[in-house]
Amino acid sequence: MAAVYESLASCLGQRFIILVFFALQFFSWFLKLQTQMDQGERAKHMKTRDHLNCYQEQCDAILNDVNAALEHLDSLQKQYLFVSNKTGTLHEACEQLLKEQSELVDLAESIQQKLSYINELENINRFILALSLRKLNSPTLSVNSEGFIPMLWKLDDCIEYVSSHPNFKDYPVYLTKFKQCLSKAMHFMKTHTVNTMQNLTGQLTKRDPLGLANADNAFTLCHVKFRAAAPKVRTLIEQIEQRSERIPEYHQLLEEIHQCYLDQREQLLRPGITATITDLTSQNYKDHCALVRSGCAFMVHVCQDEHRLYAEFFSKPTPRLHGLLEKLCLSLYDVLRPFIIHVIHLETLSELCGILNNEMLDDHVHNNTGQLGAFDAGGREEDVQERLVYRTHIYIQTDIIGNNPAPGDLAYPEQLEMMEKIAQSLKEEQIKLMAHESSFSDVQLEYPEGRRASRIDSSRLQPSISPADLHGMWYPTVRRTLVCLSKLYRCIDRAVFQGLSQEALSGCIHSLLKASDVILKNKTQVDGQLFLIKHLLIMREQIAPFHTDFAIKEISLDLKRTRDAAFKMMNPKSVPSFFRLNSHNAILEFLLEGSPEIKEHYIDSKKDVDRHLKFSCEQFIQQQNQLSVGNLDEFLTKVSALKTTVIQGGPTYGLSQQPWAQPAKINDIVMATYRVMKSKLPSTLQSMSLYLANRDAEFILFKPVRNNIQQVFQRLHTLIQEEYSGEDLQIIACPSMDQMNLLLSVNK
Repeated sequence: MAAVYESLASCLGQRFIILVFFALQFFSWFLKLQTQMDQGERAKHMKTRDHLNCYQEQCDAILNDVNAALEHLDSLQKQYLFVSNKTGTLHEACEQLLKEQSELVDLAESIQQKLSYINELENINRFILALSLRKLNSPTLSVNSEGFIPMLWKLDDCIEYVSSHPNFKDYPVYLTKFKQCLSKAMHFMKTHTVNTMQNLTGQLTKRDPLGLANADNAFTLCHVKFRAAAPKVRTLIEQIEQRSERIPEYHQLLEEIHQCYLDQREQLLRPGITATITDLTSQNYKDHCALVRSGCAFMVHVCQDEHRLYAEFFSKPTPRLHGLLEKLCLSLYDVLRPFIIHVIHLETLSELCGILNNEMLDDHVHNNTGQLGAFDAGGREEDVQERLVYRTHIYIQTDIIGNNPAPGDLAYPEQLEMMEKIAQSLKEEQIKLMAHESSFSDVQLEYPEGRRASRIDSSRLQPSISPADLHGMWYPTVRRTLVCLSKLYRCIDRAVFQGLSQEALSGCIHSLLKASDVILKNKTQVDGQLFLIKHLLIMREQIAPFHTDFAIKEISLDLKRTRDAAFKMMNPKSVPSFFRLNSHNAILEFLLEGSPEIKEHYIDSKKDVDRHLKFSCEQFIQQQNQLSVGNLDEFLTKVSALKTTVIQGGPTYGLSQQPWAQPAKINDIVMATYRVMKSKLPSTLQSMSLYLANRDAEFILFKPVRNNIQQVFQRLHTLIQEEYSGEDLQIIACPSMDQMNLLLSVNK
């Protein structure tokens, strides 16, 4: 091993020496190379330094030149600022001079403008003076000239301007002068307008003073003349109307012109209207409706014509026209009122209300309230209504509540039977006439089979009018009540109609009850009941179309508390001890507790009709039930009472052991009931058909009776099937339910 190590060490030492040798050679080469590189770079840096030094010298020269230039620029800037300041000062001085010049010009214009309103005073005075003197006979100096209206505008502007500057030196003086000019101009306008209207009136009255009121063309001539003169003053009136809202003087002038116009119209119209109404009164002296209709139509035309004529002169309305037309309409009312207050017939009064309400107010006034408002105010339709209400009260008291029926009015059912015979005879004659016409068919034009059959069938199928449905066959109070309500319904106010209808229906019901009692005593109970039911049905059917309530509110004073408090005060024993100390306490209690009560309650006549109808029908049904199966129902009631006694612990013997429940006794009751039904029901149904004449009403009224009969016999069948044997059933011989249904169906 040692030899090996030594050989290795020798080998490694040789290699190390070789490496060191090569490294020394490398470092020497590198040092040489580095020295060469340093020398080459230094030469470049030196050259560069020389160049930079040259550049530095050039920059120093340039910098010196720049400094010299800056010094020159500073000198120039100082000189520029000096010149600029001088120039700005001069410019400001010029602007100030221009501004002062503009202010002086504006001041001069303002002074000139203010003086222009003052200077116009002389022109306006000259124009007005020329109008007042009228030296030249030329239309250019009249109020209708072209220069008058511009002068008015200038005058308005001057007054408005001076009024808005009270700080002027001579403000009161100039305002007074302008006002004087305005007063003179308005005087000219008023004089021209009033003279034009008065001249028209003078021409119309001078033409024929008496004939103007009687001639047929008087109103036409009057309107034509005024309409032709309207353009002469319309322009001036328009100027006045335009200024009337902002200038009080013009408003007063317009009022005076309105009054003048209306005075002239009244002076012309009143005689003609009076004469026309007098002629209408003489022509329709006995026909009040024709008089009211023609008079109202005449006044409607007068109102419409006057409104149209007023629109020719003026563009703004005035309440004075309404007052004039209302005054003229009152002249018609003054003539009609004496006739109206003497009318006693409800038909005439209701027709008068219809004329005023429907023909005049609804058809004319309500569609043109602007022109016919005065007619509405002067028509006084309320007076006719008041007269109608008054006469209706009297009519209800005398002809409905105080009705004294004649023997013929209570002749029931004779009236209906007579009318039925007459209707039957007319029907037979009609059938004979049809048969007679068919026998001559060979000489007439032949119709196709279908058409001839349709003619015959249609004539045969026409329903005949029952006597009970005829208006003339109604009881007089019913007929009068319904006619009265039909006349009042569209003539008077709803509230008044409700009160009158309640009074009329209550009186009518009371009269029907009295008549029913009389018929019930003189004839039969069925006649009395069916008479009442028939007329109550008529009333309910006839008042149904009235779309109003038949109810009124009544206020009553309840003195029950006052009575009780008085009894307590008069009876000391009933008063508590602390109230019995002295009399003053009792009086105090009376004052505190004894105040009367005010109660309100409603009376509805329509419900009263329904209530009486319901009660009458129930009474009729109850009476028919008692008449038909009353005995049998009493027997079944006794049976029910016997069963109740047994259940509560009474004797236990059976129903067949009772003397009153023997089969023979039951047979007597059943046979008697069956005979009564067989004999009475047909006559009752015939009376129902005669009185009611309505299949539906007859069926509804008889249905509870039929149902009750069926129920009673059904209960009887159930009872005898449970309590009696076969032999007893044969003895009882109760009709079967099929037999009863057959009997009731035949009589239905």
